[in-house]
Amino acid sequence: MLTQILDRLRRLLGRPTSTHPERDGVSPASARAPVFTADFGSTRQWVAGRSWAYPNGGPINPGDNKLDYLVPDPSYSRTGTFRAVRRPDGKWNTGLLTTEGSEEGFMVRTGDILESRVRLPSELGAWPAIWTWLDGDNEIDVFEYHPDNPDLLELSNHVRGGSRYHRDPAVGHGRWVDLKVEFGSRSVVWWVNGKQVFADRRGVGRRWRAYLIVNLSVCAGRYHPAPEADVSEMAYEVAYLRVIRP
Repeated sequence: MLTQILDRLRRLLGRPTSTHPERDGVSPASARAPVFTADFGSTRQWVAGRSWAYPNGGPINPGDNKLDYLVPDPSYSRTGTFRAVRRPDGKWNTGLLTTEGSEEGFMVRTGDILESRVRLPSELGAWPAIWTWLDGDNEIDVFEYHPDNPDLLELSNHVRGGSRYHRDPAVGHGRWVDLKVEFGSRSVVWWVNGKQVFADRRGVGRRWRAYLIVNLSVCAGRYHPAPEADVSEMAYEVAYLRVIRP
């Protein structure tokens, strides 16, 4: 009876009648203003070319099978196009942005919803990702991608365990992909191109928080192929990134 009364009031006010919008394919957060909208060019929001997710803050991380050499050069990250360029020493100058250490110091926290749109690279060895980090842990991978598996996105919760290799014909070299992740206390939930694809039923706990990292790494060849010898540059694009706090 109460539900019927509420629905009647919603009709009079011109609002949706469903009390479970997430079941109807409508994000409950879609009408809320973001608490964070990425401006990759902002030095208040982002620090370029340095992250404590790398040993000593960078610039290299060979222990993670990366050829990266992080650089603060704004042309590698601050346009929203994250680039990697081969160096004479065999490493790659790479673009990375993080909110850790920035003036604003924005952190995502339990219950937040992150939305982004990315264009995937095609070159072997490219390793784009959006992820979170704090004090050596608290890592949630919004996505990772390796072009040797062109239709596959890696979605991972490293806080409490749980991951999914999501294969999708809409995912591929040069494709634009819409991503959404809800950092739930009991379940982290991923959507790809508007469709829910994985709920880990592990979550992040009630007091989780972490900084954001957006970057393009380069594989050294242990787990995925290293770049081919004739490739000297690669890139992927991030059209937008925002965080909504219900």
